[in-house]
Amino acid sequence: MHSVVAAIRRWRVRIAHIVALPAVFFARPSPSSLAAAFLIGLLGLGVRAVAAGYLEKGTSLTTAGPYAHTRNPLYFGSSILLLSGIVAMNSWISGAVVAIYFAVVYPVVIHSEAETLKNHFGQAYENYARQVPAFFPLISRAPVSDEAKSFSLQRYMANGEYRAAFGSLASAAALMVLSYLRQ
Repeated sequence: MHSVVAAIRRWRVRIAHIVALPAVFFARPSPSSLAAAFLIGLLGLGVRAVAAGYLEKGTSLTTAGPYAHTRNPLYFGSSILLLSGIVAMNSWISGAVVAIYFAVVYPVVIHSEAETLKNHFGQAYENYARQVPAFFPLISRAPVSDEAKSFSLQRYMANGEYRAAFGSLASAAALMVLSYLRQ
């Protein structure tokens, strides 16, 4: 089972590309679905961008910024991007395909990464995990972070988060072309 989890974790983006094929096949994007998806997508990209600007992978346990509200702000932002894709595709079949992918893959990845962080950071991670939800952000109370870290464009770039923006733009362009061709 460990090898399956490791494979899902390592190949989740490539799996998404495979899942995108049937989703796009059934897609029926329209100008209004694309416009609504654009606004939702900006929110998802914004969440991911801010999270990446705080994250120092492998060097410290990040608990500042959005990490004070959810342990997985990057994945939360990804869920908003997937919602954007579902809205853009304007098809319940496409939406179901994308939703099933997310529902199967991301809980596995989130649990696996939690185990990795617990093994690496020990009690500090366990304390953090007791205070901050795994996925849906905690907004109603003050952040639990004691870090004095702030957003860094350098960390954003080092984490390669700009690739999510380029991927989103490429997806939007493909759906615009599809919308035009299916008129």
